[in-house]
Amino acid sequence: MSFDITPLDKSLENTIQHKINLKTKPLGSLGILEKIALQIGLIQNTKHPILQKPSILVFVGDHGIAEKGEVNPYPQIVTQQMVYNFLSGGAAINSLCDQNNINLRIIDAGVNHNFNNIKGLIDAKVAYGTKNYQTEPAMSIDQCNTAIDKGATIVLETFQNGCNVIGFGEMGIGNSSAAALLMAHFTKTPIIECVGAGTGAQGEAIKIKQNILETVFKKHFPNTPVEALASFGGFEIAMITGAILKAAALKMTVIIDGFIVTAALLSAYAINENVLDYCIFAHTSEEQGHQKMLNFLGKKPLLSLGMRLGEGTGVAVAYPILESAVTFLNNMASFEEAEVATNE
Repeated sequence: MSFDITPLDKSLENTIQHKINLKTKPLGSLGILEKIALQIGLIQNTKHPILQKPSILVFVGDHGIAEKGEVNPYPQIVTQQMVYNFLSGGAAINSLCDQNNINLRIIDAGVNHNFNNIKGLIDAKVAYGTKNYQTEPAMSIDQCNTAIDKGATIVLETFQNGCNVIGFGEMGIGNSSAAALLMAHFTKTPIIECVGAGTGAQGEAIKIKQNILETVFKKHFPNTPVEALASFGGFEIAMITGAILKAAALKMTVIIDGFIVTAALLSAYAINENVLDYCIFAHTSEEQGHQKMLNFLGKKPLLSLGMRLGEGTGVAVAYPILESAVTFLNNMASFEEAEVATNE
């Protein structure tokens, strides 16, 4: 699947900015909300933007390296257990989506478990987990392309159901290791600076994780973004990559979550740099590499709450800020409408 992503059309920029400036407030006094309102207006190419059917897609996959338990304090079986938790409504992302009226979809990208067509789960499984990249690429190029295409197809279906603002979450024991490897590849940051706690590694465990991933990184020599995803990624990360690319191609507003999703964005950005025009960054994760990723992309997040859960929780918490930006742009009176004197 190819992705036709055009840079933002800036023809309405002055018009939207003028509308913002004429609201009954001092210039710039709504801070970041004004920048968000402008960006969403440009994405939708209108001075009256609306957010329709906000959705978060949580992609779940297993990682071959996690079977040994060397880089992850939780066993691989937790991935499948969390899928059942998502489906029963018991996870953090369920609560936050319910609070903010966000549509939540759970996707099996490649969990090492047969869910037997359980209700509520989208079956996009490429395989029962990736291979162990300590010995071979995590997936074949064909598998990687399949995952990218499936992520894009699910976003297209979501768009066709009326959604124009979307975020992505993930779950998969071992996926912070995959994200660290992708970060090292795309940002040229030393692997030791990319590896963090993940699901809770501490002290000596982090050093072991760093040493293992440093050895893995030196073993593979990808030449293209897809080869990097195939070497180091997970099926859920590859699907999010395709999902981000397709959302941008459809001119949707894309809310980027934390460390893992930003690793997928790095892959998408390497494929088509125009994708950044459509992205709003929800928060800074406590995972040590995330701030460096944001610095590499030259982006500032909306929030910094010490979160590192994943699941798209940062997106769900940040979404009301986007609502506030669009609401003031559409509903707040201008000086003329309110008959309030200006300083002119």
